[in-house]
Amino acid sequence: MAQQVRGVIARSKGAPVEMVTVVVPDPGPGEAVVKVQACGVCHTDLHYREGGINDDFPFLLGHEAAGVVESVGEGVTEVAPGDFVILNWRAVCGRCRACRRGRPWYCFDTHNAKQKMTLTDGTELSPALGIGAFAEKTLVAAGQCTKVDPAASPAAAGLLGCGVMAGLGAAVNTGAVGRGDSVAVIGCGGVGNAAVLGARLAGAARIIAVDLDARKLAKARELGATDTVDAGSADVVEAIRALTGGHGADVVIDAVGRPETYRQAFYARDLAGTVVLVGVPTPEMQLELPLLDVFGRGGSLKSSWYGDCLPSRDFPMLIDLYLQGRLDLDAFVSETIPLDGVEQAFERMHKGEVLRSVVLF
Repeated sequence: MAQQVRGVIARSKGAPVEMVTVVVPDPGPGEAVVKVQACGVCHTDLHYREGGINDDFPFLLGHEAAGVVESVGEGVTEVAPGDFVILNWRAVCGRCRACRRGRPWYCFDTHNAKQKMTLTDGTELSPALGIGAFAEKTLVAAGQCTKVDPAASPAAAGLLGCGVMAGLGAAVNTGAVGRGDSVAVIGCGGVGNAAVLGARLAGAARIIAVDLDARKLAKARELGATDTVDAGSADVVEAIRALTGGHGADVVIDAVGRPETYRQAFYARDLAGTVVLVGVPTPEMQLELPLLDVFGRGGSLKSSWYGDCLPSRDFPMLIDLYLQGRLDLDAFVSETIPLDGVEQAFERMHKGEVLRSVVLF
């Protein structure tokens, strides 16, 4: 039978979020109901509330989550009731041209639960990134559940579901940072600082963190940055070049996603270096670069989708590193909050006061 649980929705563009009763149906074929234990407050949730993704209101917010599988539908074999899982928003189909070519992290036909969660009056909810985990329980496609070691803290583990994986993967997977490389990260919020951590994990020799906020730069140093640049008082491109022998960094990661920061990343990389865009632009943004510079500087210009991760491969490995003390996911949990604290968490995020607020259930 369907269950009624508490959840947080965005009912209309720009309006404060609301606590409501959410109706969660029993899982159908290929689906699972997950009892949510923790869910991070991600900037993407704020984008949804502000209408920056689409206008399919009302949205059931929350997507950066971990919990325990409560029940599964027909045909589900990858997880079972009682499994501790991290939720992901790119359930791989296994059939599209990317999957058939052995590149499932690019899957072009990712999927979500077919049934809809609703309000008590029957109004269908649009789950943020196909998850909707600002709720005591949520319905997802079983492929969105990745089983990991239950010894991990739910608050820390859930952050792999979006922001930390996006940043860490931008360095390790998309940017292919290697031992001895120089790396610059522009924008040191949750995603950018995860990229710093990823570059450190990959063995980068020099990691340059760039931001306007001294607090974020201090956190970047804690996570492995060897150098910091205050973007408000220095020419970012020249500062990165000065720290890399005048050449520029081997890999520059733009974790902001604005035309001006992308231009900085483009010109702050070494010849034949790599630019990785992981910050998400808004639809109206346009970029102009001299085509001769694109040709003449060589290298690679890449976008990182979800850190080019494969959850079934990456989540268990990263949780193992976390449990071994080699990956400090706890450093990203700035505070834990109740479910009714999401709106205030958005305010603290906007002010740059936190890396992540995490709702604990």
